[in-house]
Amino acid sequence: MSRPRIVIVGAGFAGYRAARTLSRLTRHQADITLLNPTDYFLYLPLLPQVAAGILEPRRVTVSLSGTLPHVRLVLGEADGIDLDGRTVHYTGPEGKGGTLSYDRLVLTAGSVNKLLPIPGVAEHAHGFRSLPEALYLRDHVTRQMELAAAGDDPALCRARCTFVVVGAGYTGTEVAAHGQLFTDAQVRRHPLRAGMRPRWMLLDVADRVLPELDERLARTADEVLRQRGVDVRMGTSVKEATHDGVLLTDGETVPTRSLVWCVGVRPDPLAASLELPLERGRLLVDPHLQVPGRAELFAAGDAAAVPDLEKPGSYTPMTAQHAWRQGRTVAHNVAASLGMGERRAYRHRDLGFVVDLGGVKAAANPLGVHLSGVAAGAVTRGYHLAAMPGNRVRVAADWVLDAVLPRQAVQLGLVRSWSVPLDTASPELVRMPGGPGGAQAPDGAEAQDGAGAPDDGQPAKGDAGESDPMRDPDAVKHPEPPGPVKRPERPAQREEKAQHRKKSTASTSRKGTHEHR
Repeated sequence: MSRPRIVIVGAGFAGYRAARTLSRLTRHQADITLLNPTDYFLYLPLLPQVAAGILEPRRVTVSLSGTLPHVRLVLGEADGIDLDGRTVHYTGPEGKGGTLSYDRLVLTAGSVNKLLPIPGVAEHAHGFRSLPEALYLRDHVTRQMELAAAGDDPALCRARCTFVVVGAGYTGTEVAAHGQLFTDAQVRRHPLRAGMRPRWMLLDVADRVLPELDERLARTADEVLRQRGVDVRMGTSVKEATHDGVLLTDGETVPTRSLVWCVGVRPDPLAASLELPLERGRLLVDPHLQVPGRAELFAAGDAAAVPDLEKPGSYTPMTAQHAWRQGRTVAHNVAASLGMGERRAYRHRDLGFVVDLGGVKAAANPLGVHLSGVAAGAVTRGYHLAAMPGNRVRVAADWVLDAVLPRQAVQLGLVRSWSVPLDTASPELVRMPGGPGGAQAPDGAEAQDGAGAPDDGQPAKGDAGESDPMRDPDAVKHPEPPGPVKRPERPAQREEKAQHRKKSTASTSRKGTHEHR
């Protein structure tokens, strides 16, 4: 008798833990396959620290094959699911399609950036849901500070030093808090930048920051942000975005080259493609995380609308805490459906929340106890170390180094603006020109790649063909590659090298003749 086949789609918080738990529960009695676009699990809560240069990118990733040795990893994006045929169709990283057959399917596809019908946002903003987006933001902020320091136009300098973050939830609040510290440090360490004033703006239509959390946490975060110099504007959002700046809903125009979109997430479109009952784009499941009427189909995490048994009539929010715990529950229930153990309903009581505000500041309420300042910072970092499934020592080492050494504000130039569009179903993947599902590269981009000049060659054009303000809009006239490039040789240099080669050739010929004799 063949072993049952379990396919897990997505290796986020829910998918990764489901795979790890199932591997332990089945004890080689089932074939477990994990389908994911990347070969790592990403610990999203620490992504702002990557953008701020505190942590190296690999610190917030955990190898799937290295930590799940008994799980088969298939790299690819799920294109569609045939529920009647019990197959998952996917496209691999090289554009080739494939099919996975299953006896049990666990849908943990996660979420993508949430879009709003605001003119210019899809073309001119960048999200913050993936490692490539964090790397791009770190390079972009550093580049804008360097260009501002070298420029002569005061108005353009102010625009480059203005960074607009839309969305005052978890992500937006932490991005603004860390970003202000990051840019202030770049100014403080350089005497020639003494006149620069980095300005971070945090916008949200809500009446306070962190509207989904306890009001005391929100008040602490708001105080820290304002003391740090962040321009917090509640009840305000973006009405229109252009390559020169943004128009706010209160009528003010803010010149900027940076628009970071953190308004929230929406379920992965794969859930809606199944044509099953949905709740705001999330697949409806029962308390056992099973899709009604489909005994072989389970779902968890952001892609699933899970009944909240602690709050009858509502569904659990789309948070990492719930996804992580749902991953464990769905694994037990999948195993139980194969005769291994008993089913269990998903129940979870919040044990508190933590918000990292950079430096030694944070806001936390573990077990309902409100903390702020250094104590909250210690609890927050301790929580993240405990929650991470790997790399704990490396993360702690980076924190120690950041406390005693200045950060390296350099541009790596690994991610182009046009390769991380806001409107994408796979924010974790970098778009490649001409690749599967890739975006069209801007004119001259490939030539720059060959020369080793990342980004800012010519204005990028996204799917809508508009220029991108997250890049230097003056790059057409004044290219500013973030990394060193080989400059063209002057005629005098070429002539000097030619003469040097002639001398070397003559010397070698004489030496060869002497040795022959």
